[in-house]
Amino acid sequence: MKMILHLSTFHLEGGAGVAATRLHRALLHSGEDSWMLVPASNDSEEGVVPLADTKWKSRLAFFRFAAERLYFYPQEKDSSIRFAFSPAEIGADICDHPLVKKADIIHLHWINFGFLSMDSLGKLFSLGKPVVWTLHDMWAFTGGCHYSRGCDHYLTHCRYCPYLSKPDLYDISFSQFEQKKEIYQKAKIAMVSPSNWLTGLTKKASLTESIQSLNIPNCLDTNLFKPGNKTEIRKILNLPPDKKLILFAGANTQDQRKGFAYFREAIKINKLSESNTEVLIFGKSNASFETFPVPVHYLGKITEVEHMVQIYNAADMIVVPSLEDNLPNTIMEAMACGTPAVGFATGGIPEMIDHKLNGFISSLKSSFSLAEGINWVLENNTNNGLSVQARQKVMDNYSENVVTAQYRALYDSLLESKIKA
Repeated sequence: MKMILHLSTFHLEGGAGVAATRLHRALLHSGEDSWMLVPASNDSEEGVVPLADTKWKSRLAFFRFAAERLYFYPQEKDSSIRFAFSPAEIGADICDHPLVKKADIIHLHWINFGFLSMDSLGKLFSLGKPVVWTLHDMWAFTGGCHYSRGCDHYLTHCRYCPYLSKPDLYDISFSQFEQKKEIYQKAKIAMVSPSNWLTGLTKKASLTESIQSLNIPNCLDTNLFKPGNKTEIRKILNLPPDKKLILFAGANTQDQRKGFAYFREAIKINKLSESNTEVLIFGKSNASFETFPVPVHYLGKITEVEHMVQIYNAADMIVVPSLEDNLPNTIMEAMACGTPAVGFATGGIPEMIDHKLNGFISSLKSSFSLAEGINWVLENNTNNGLSVQARQKVMDNYSENVVTAQYRALYDSLLESKIKA
């Protein structure tokens, strides 16, 4: 049996870490020999091994993270992009780790923030093992940014990076681009994008246009994320039983990319303060919601899956006004619970939401269009038809058996090519 080793900076944190862990679990469920190596983890789980298994190694992992950020600090344009660019200067050399030596397939996920550097990636690729890299943003084919925010230098060669305080022809985006060009030549690699949107960018980008690229979505355990009794759940969560509840689920409401300002404006445009509508928000936030147009139930950061499922079921819809996004877990999770979604026409969002079938696709950066979508869902899901379609979309496209079958076929093809070579 082939052994698959997933490499991820995070275990159960962030969209990429959650997606990587879900795939690992799904592969185990399907009978594969799947393992996951992460820098550190506070949660014990089958097949998940932390690189930092002693106090000293934990300190070392934190040092690598801090050193990576300190290296970039003097070069960043401002604090708003501090974590939007990864120089990959500092990282661990894991080539001699027992799991790496044993692995038949190396499966990369999101590996920044001091986990793997450009040098450690190059050493991994030089081992000659087949590599699958699931892209959770654009970093693999840029000179360091995770989302380009409209810059198209990656299509030819990164330079004059808009994320830097002193952009230059030979800035760090240029040098990282050159490093990636060199190490990719050493690798037998397939790049997987969860969305067709990101697959298209991968095929156009100068660094990856000649690398095998394909689309396989993230997966979800639909036995966990499923519809429940809305009335009972609202009672458990102490939420109003007779209100329309609109959910915003952002990792950080202060992150401009998440589009919270457009959400606020859309609620204001709709004059929902005059109706029986209220808002649910979960995620990290330092903002005050006292001046929000309608009453807000701020639920904080949610980590327990059961609690998350309850919140999705309590809501009448989820609104995801991201300005750039790949294949948001929040949309998939909500739809699996039968909660229709409204989102902007960007990234992989239009692939998830079928316009006026299981939700509404709004024009990018238009609060008026977002307001229209919110109204449309409120008016058109009175018989739960949108909810049924939302759940079915997830079952057909993102359930564990559908996604693992595609990955298993990819693994087998890479191993077969290696044998023939």
